Amino acid sequence: MTDYTGKGTVAVLKTSPPTVLDDTARVMHLAGFESALPRTARTGLKINISWQTWYPACSSTPWQLEGAIRALRAAGYADLVGVHNDTVVVDTRVGEFNNKHRFVTDQYAVPCVYLYEQDFEWFEFKPKKPFLVLDKVYPHGVFIPKALVGLNMVHLPTVKTHVFTTITGAMKNAFGGLLHRNRHWTHAVIHDTLVDLLMIQQEIHPGLFAVMDGTFAGDGPGPRAMRWHEKDVLLASADQVAIDAVSARLQGFDPMQIRFLRRAHELGLGVADPRQIKIVGHDIEREPAWGFRQEDTFASWGQKLIYHGPLKPFEKLLLQSPLVPWSYFASNFYHNVYWYPFIGRRRVADALRTRWGRQFQQYGDGKVVMPGMEPKTVVQAALALIATALAATVLALVLRRGG
Repeated sequence: MTDYTGKGTVAVLKTSPPTVLDDTARVMHLAGFESALPRTARTGLKINISWQTWYPACSSTPWQLEGAIRALRAAGYADLVGVHNDTVVVDTRVGEFNNKHRFVTDQYAVPCVYLYEQDFEWFEFKPKKPFLVLDKVYPHGVFIPKALVGLNMVHLPTVKTHVFTTITGAMKNAFGGLLHRNRHWTHAVIHDTLVDLLMIQQEIHPGLFAVMDGTFAGDGPGPRAMRWHEKDVLLASADQVAIDAVSARLQGFDPMQIRFLRRAHELGLGVADPRQIKIVGHDIEREPAWGFRQEDTFASWGQKLIYHGPLKPFEKLLLQSPLVPWSYFASNFYHNVYWYPFIGRRRVADALRTRWGRQFQQYGDGKVVMPGMEPKTVVQAALALIATALAATVLALVLRRGG
């Protein structure tokens, strides 16, 4: 059983563009961030970039990042650092500009670390308590970045659904930072992986906190191809489980039916049962039902056939062999070549006409990158088709020999 200050408490506030920076400080104070984060430690801001292209509710908002920096600095946390990870389908260096994070960190002179760069040392982590699954996924050792050990960590997730975990929030925000590029190996056991990652965090970080942005919230096949909604909500908590549970409840899901939340609750890592969570600030019972749905994209549907369906026997061949680039190309093709240019771009244009869309445009140079069918995406499409055809051919040969 893990006990810590702020366990089971979540602060929630309604906000608006003119007040969002002050409201971020208010929600952090209501959730007791000063008690959760020792001032003697350097404090990391784990910025979420789920897409290098801006899309509402997809990645940390610039006002979320700015509000957290201002609140921390005002409270005497002078040593701050932005923390970025990379993924095989997201270019972080592009994403921090397109999502206007870099404008904020530069404005406040907050340095950033990029954990995927070669100069970072990754060491084998041996937990005090047994892992649920990570030691089975990585039998040769679970390696994490040494740079994160001893940092306070403030996670900056958004309120949104997810194709694999129903909702994604504070707990999944650690996924990119703690695990390296082979983290996709864990997707078949993603729920228990998130619990293992929270156990690691509670060992290596002196303090943990989360500030969650629900100004825009995402419904459907998250974390990218979503329907956006203006919800004007901010959440904060030292309890990564509880804040995700409240986010799930707002979206219309039962937190105890979401495996990673229920397992973390059962292990005492946080509180997921809504009856045991103390909510301060806004009374969420006054919120009209959001009625969000977790849905699949064509790409995630295919992945689930591999993780949990008839293609399970070929998981290592398809996702842990030299053939694996087919899945990266397939994801890039779906999201960047098809979905964004033909569906997402129109939704972004509509979002930019809202209060929060105009707020986003005010950051940096006022421009918003809205990619269309560019030469690079055409090349990606060709590579995706070739790689997918190669994977299908190899799989057909394996099936034929097996028959």
